[in-house]
Amino acid sequence: MDNRQFKLGECKMTDTRLRRIGMIVPSSNTNAEPDCLMLAPRGVTVHTTRSGGYDVESIPGSEEMRRFARQSLDQQLQLLVDGRVELIAYACTSATLADGPEFDQAFCDKIAAKTGLPAVTTAGALVEAIHDIGVKKVAFTSPYVPRLATEAVDFIEQCGIGVVNQVGFERELSSLEQNALTPQDAYRMGVKADHPEAEVLVISCTDYRAVEAIPALEQALQKPVVTSNSALMYVCLKRLGVGMDEIKAGGFLFTVRN
Repeated sequence: MDNRQFKLGECKMTDTRLRRIGMIVPSSNTNAEPDCLMLAPRGVTVHTTRSGGYDVESIPGSEEMRRFARQSLDQQLQLLVDGRVELIAYACTSATLADGPEFDQAFCDKIAAKTGLPAVTTAGALVEAIHDIGVKKVAFTSPYVPRLATEAVDFIEQCGIGVVNQVGFERELSSLEQNALTPQDAYRMGVKADHPEAEVLVISCTDYRAVEAIPALEQALQKPVVTSNSALMYVCLKRLGVGMDEIKAGGFLFTVRN
């Protein structure tokens, strides 16, 4: 759609809703959408659908994430195609992190083949964002169970990025408990995870309110901070060729290419 003006009497209104991102989120996730809306510049709208089939009270481990990534998304994809989105974003980091970079790429390729649209996973976006910043060593924190956190670190390291420190929560958290974490939790764990050799702090999990902690963490640590949701939106906007100058909430990542 072109920039068009509609004249109603003396009032002129400009159509500024020009680009549409389609997003799939786990059914209990209520943080990916507000995070991504914070990071959406004028003219970009985010349209979501949900994928469920899991016990929100259970603790999500590696096997649960692998099963979740392999269930059919045909209905969700068709709903987004019906909404005339330009790109599909899969907003569950751990679902493809658990299986490694090759699975993650095949997952994207499958979505693209089904929809005819480019696809971005959060796991792949994290790695792409780190590469775009131009660093080789990161610190990592997440609310994942230990095995899943180890698999996440392995994923990142297989992509040529060293993880010099990894910190998680002392007890295992259910999906709803991860959802209830606050930006203060993200800040505290980010500071704890930082390491002198780390050039970037990575905070993984789309249902974790970490975007709100980015400005304070970057000020405290004096280094870039990349979260699952900031990376996902960054790569989506990059794919669409949308300028990021006006985005303040995402920190250094959104200025690195501008």
